[in-house]
Amino acid sequence: MIADRSWLKPWVIWLSVILMVMVTGSILVANGPATAEEKAYTLGAGDRLKITVFGEPDLSGESEVDGRGLISLPLIGQTPVGGRTLHEVEVAVASRLAGRYLVNPRVSIEVLNYRPFFILGEVNKPGSYPFVNGMSVLNAVALAGGFTYRARKDEMMVVRAGDAAKKEQPVSQEANVLPGDIIRVPERFF
Repeated sequence: MIADRSWLKPWVIWLSVILMVMVTGSILVANGPATAEEKAYTLGAGDRLKITVFGEPDLSGESEVDGRGLISLPLIGQTPVGGRTLHEVEVAVASRLAGRYLVNPRVSIEVLNYRPFFILGEVNKPGSYPFVNGMSVLNAVALAGGFTYRARKDEMMVVRAGDAAKKEQPVSQEANVLPGDIIRVPERFF
């Protein structure tokens, strides 16, 4: 005789749902909310861009964002890009070309060279260095010749380029460096 186990089926379904919720919740907690570093990259002075207007080689080319956050493009002239994402700039350029110059412009923009980051304080060679994607604060210190013997290695300070308040905040050695960041390695007292 086979025992009736039909009562077990709803419990298995509920247990499966609870398990999926727990796993999903732990994944969300582990990943956490999006940080400022994970937001879309905004352009700034010193970024070198490659602008492509499809089918229009005379309107395509390279341009560097100047100190006022502008680039100069054929036909449309000075275009503000500072503080905007690549997508926002693509839309803005396409809308300025549309109607008056082109029927349906398709614009693509990519960053060729990011603006440099700066490191100062207790490193052997303070100064500006070219940004490399995925760089950590410790990598930046290595580029700057390493720590001096007086360096406080447990906590560095950074001013993020996108921070309008320009407020220094503590970061660990594993924190990501962003283009335009100013990293300061403080001095230890003992």
